Amino acid sequence: MTVSVRQVLESKGSTTYCVAPGVTAYEALALMAEHNIGGVLVTESDRLVGIFTERDYARKVVLKGLRSTEVQVRELMTPTPTVVGPEQTIDEVMNIMSEGHFRHLPVIEDGRIVGVISIGDVVKSVIDQQRRTIDHLSNYIAGDITT
Repeated sequence: MTVSVRQVLESKGSTTYCVAPGVTAYEALALMAEHNIGGVLVTESDRLVGIFTERDYARKVVLKGLRSTEVQVRELMTPTPTVVGPEQTIDEVMNIMSEGHFRHLPVIEDGRIVGVISIGDVVKSVIDQQRRTIDHLSNYIAGDITT
């Protein structure tokens, strides 16, 4: 069975955390820490304009010796991030993440943000799929298969 992004969002929940471009890196990081997430979407008037992640912070603030309370997310975010749709498969998302070295992808449907899928979500989905396949094959071998 092929799993879609929509199915993953339904199982994990589609709560999406967003910040405005003018908030400080510190404020964005506080939100991320509060919700135990690795990235937030950056929006203006409900329109996706970027994504800000822990990686952005490490590379663009820490390594450059900037102060997180003084620099705005707009200066650090990845503008116009790669996005995926809810009908795309986990295999497609895994390829996009792997090729682009992304850990988080916004999910957009009909121009609206409907969630974020992370590499952790993808790995969990693949492991769950493999577990179901193993269980199915074990039952088949044992003669306990039901259709």
